[in-house]
Amino acid sequence: MTTIATTATTEARPVRPDEPTRTGRDQTGAIRGIPLGRIIGIELRKAVDTRSGFWLLAGIGIAAFATTTAVIAWAPRNELTYSQFTLAIGVPMSIILPIIAALSVTAEWSQRTGLATFTLVPHRGRVLTGKAAAALLIAAAASVVAFIVGALGNLVGSAIADVPTVWDQSLRDAAYFTLANALLVLVGFMFGALVRNTPGAIVGYMIYAFVAPGLLAFLAFSQDWFDEARPWVDAKYNQDALLRGDTLAGQDWAHLAVTTALWVVVPTVIGVVRLLRSEVK
Repeated sequence: MTTIATTATTEARPVRPDEPTRTGRDQTGAIRGIPLGRIIGIELRKAVDTRSGFWLLAGIGIAAFATTTAVIAWAPRNELTYSQFTLAIGVPMSIILPIIAALSVTAEWSQRTGLATFTLVPHRGRVLTGKAAAALLIAAAASVVAFIVGALGNLVGSAIADVPTVWDQSLRDAAYFTLANALLVLVGFMFGALVRNTPGAIVGYMIYAFVAPGLLAFLAFSQDWFDEARPWVDAKYNQDALLRGDTLAGQDWAHLAVTTALWVVVPTVIGVVRLLRSEVK
């Protein structure tokens, strides 16, 4: 018996030099890095995977509806305006969002997951960039929620009180509100990178947000020379102006830039450098 073997030949497709292979390396032999978009997606998923993260995110929506209900129930009729609702919703957000950012950084150290994370992604800078980007995306989404819930509250509140519906928010106000939330998120990220301990980072932010502004306000009230210097020193003072939708002139933006550099940029750089060089256990 004669067996005739036939072989089918197919023309090989040319492979580009930069095309990745199934082995995790490209055609030049270099190991592929995990795309930044995937890292951001993982950080967003991690924000809801744990009970604490889930309830913090849920707390944003719960607090938005709770404050809206409080405004409808107790605010004077002449204060039932769109800006009043968004301003009220922004108060709990200014507390929750920075905590979410701080937790995203401290989780690798407080929960001892840093060894696994930095083994899978050896470049710590990419991980930190992904965490910061994910926190900023959450802040942007929270700002959208604030304006949607505020609009609903404005409609319902004016209908219940039988007063005209006042739409006194503009695109500029929305941009200011989102920028303020982004800066607060970066403050939380800064404390997370600087302290690398969840309780310490939260306490640090509470001092920054509530204790320090009160002390600086008292100093400005009692000392005339500091009253003029306060906008150059008090970062929360300028961030609150953004949340309120105050019109910022050239000098106001200079105040915001200086205080942001002093309170946010410099400590963040110090914290990130220490984090990149510290030993993971």
